[in-house]
Amino acid sequence: MLFDAEADPCWDDRRFLGDFYNEILHQDTCRPDTADGLALLAVLAVDDRIPARHRFEAVSLLLKTATVAERHLAETWPAVPQHADPDSETRARNAVQGHTPDLLTRWSAECPAVRLALASLAVVFPTDRTLPALTPRLQPLTREHPPGTDIGDYARFVLVLATQDDNRILTATEDLTDSYWTGTARTAPTRARALHLLGQMQTKIASELTRPHTKQ
Repeated sequence: MLFDAEADPCWDDRRFLGDFYNEILHQDTCRPDTADGLALLAVLAVDDRIPARHRFEAVSLLLKTATVAERHLAETWPAVPQHADPDSETRARNAVQGHTPDLLTRWSAECPAVRLALASLAVVFPTDRTLPALTPRLQPLTREHPPGTDIGDYARFVLVLATQDDNRILTATEDLTDSYWTGTARTAPTRARALHLLGQMQTKIASELTRPHTKQ
């Protein structure tokens, strides 16, 4: 459907991906079949025939799926998220974790936009090998985008998350939460609050990073 030249011209790649993504994470909630659909999503994320802006969106959706439980917990704390499905959320999170190592091997071949999305996955599923590599890998972005810019703040927040220092993460979360971001209860778990903010920041930078002129 994406690459067949004789396909219905009304069924373009953006419409296909939009409909497909809505089925995977319908209204930002996991369902029993969400985990199964992530395999195809991971394939799209590493296919060089897919434009860079769509690969970014695919990795972003993997991140949102992996963090849905914690993001919703931060939103509703101290109440339990109304539409939570713990079994489906756990299966989906495990599925994303299983695909993450293969996605991260793409780093050197990817454009800055997709690298930033991959870095987010790396801090959600940290390892002793991937976390130390983030600082040198993100240096080009932090040099190009100073503090106070959307992309610059996002890259620096990812690096703070990579420290796994709850005090630093909490401070950064508080500092970056202003009238623009939807705040979360200060008594909510720090990781949940941080991932909730990360999701909002990623949505904000997506429009800048995924413009059609983004290099592949």
